[in-house]
Amino acid sequence: MNIAELSKFGIEGPNEGNLIIDIYADWCGPCQFVSPLLEKLRDEGLINLIKVDIDQNRPLGQLFGITAIPTLLFFKDGQLLEKTIQINGQRLVQNGMMIGATGEETFRKILEQM
Repeated sequence: MNIAELSKFGIEGPNEGNLIIDIYADWCGPCQFVSPLLEKLRDEGLINLIKVDIDQNRPLGQLFGITAIPTLLFFKDGQLLEKTIQINGQRLVQNGMMIGATGEETFRKILEQM
């Protein structure tokens, strides 16, 4: 999937570099944990970040079959990642998606493998 295909959901992203789309909800505790970590990576220039409130964009959730949040979508140069990323033997990113929260060190390791 190309990032341009998400324009019909109000999402406009770059065609270059690493992009993470953070699908969250305001009431979600794990989402509140992950958000500052992603913002830190963005502020360091390691990623582009788009935040999407699932309660405001249910069609996007349906497109990706999202049943749990936070769900993160990983794009490299405008394309959804098609590979699996494992950290310490645990599959964290599959088909460009990661479900759940993790720490800063793990995010950095994921970015190295993108």
